[in-house]
Amino acid sequence: MVSLRLTVVALLAVAGPVMTLSSQQSPAFTPRSSAALNVRGGAWKPAAAPTAADSSMVLTPGATYQALVAKGVSNTKISTIKTLTAAIMGGAYVGVGGMLSLAVCGNMPGIASSNPGLVKFTFAALFPVALFLCLQAGAQLFTGNTATMGAAYFENKITLKDVLRSWILAYSGNMVGCGLFALACSYTGVLDGGAGKMASNMVVSKTSGAFGPTLVKGILCNWLVCLAVFCAAQAKDVTGKYIGIILPISAFVAIGFEHSVANMFLLPAGMLSQAGVDIKTILLKNLLPVTLGNTIAGALLVGAGFSWQFGKLGEGK
Repeated sequence: MVSLRLTVVALLAVAGPVMTLSSQQSPAFTPRSSAALNVRGGAWKPAAAPTAADSSMVLTPGATYQALVAKGVSNTKISTIKTLTAAIMGGAYVGVGGMLSLAVCGNMPGIASSNPGLVKFTFAALFPVALFLCLQAGAQLFTGNTATMGAAYFENKITLKDVLRSWILAYSGNMVGCGLFALACSYTGVLDGGAGKMASNMVVSKTSGAFGPTLVKGILCNWLVCLAVFCAAQAKDVTGKYIGIILPISAFVAIGFEHSVANMFLLPAGMLSQAGVDIKTILLKNLLPVTLGNTIAGALLVGAGFSWQFGKLGEGK
């Protein structure tokens, strides 16, 4: 017991001066001292307090527009083969959304006859998975690119050649991806039954309209689709991105507007289900006017419109 006390006394005797010295020197080394140095040799500065913008879950509209411009610029730096591959995958993702909607809604015959609005609502609620997959997986989608490339062009960040290259590659790849996915669905039998019947009816309906109304349907559709891309870019978390996607996409589907890339899957799916409509009719009566309308909406309504609000076109106005 005596030896233990002697050991404690000895330790205190040694530690006391060290602790005193440390307490005398510590003010010179405290991080809050203006004379303290950081690892780079400069004076230490306290971290800036987070701003309201840093803590917000969404970007401002102006910041979101600049993000769209940056996306358009980045598209020009992707190689041709990678752009085409990403576009093929984008077409397949749209096919997933279309097939999901057909598989569920095409097999609701009782509800379809008694409550067609509920079938339309269900189709509209399911289809947004297509754009969610495209945006989250980094795919290329022609309809979205009309806005991002248009915005970058109106900000003088890219050339018209860059715009056309992106649009052509994305459109071509989307068509390949949608077509291959439709073939896969037909081969595996998931288009049999109610899903195929619904696809067949959609082909007949989508190729029965006049050029003008179909063109306007394409404009209104891609206006909402590009707003969905805008809202998704505005959100900083996945939940916010999906909310930003589902509301505008569900709106265009439920209303009955026309989306060129969605039709690249739905129309071949209908053809493969013996709809009795040929490729020429599909191209002239649907894809041509819808594609023109989609391009007008993305490039002008969204690209030029937001440039007027937040960018170069509206400077000094």
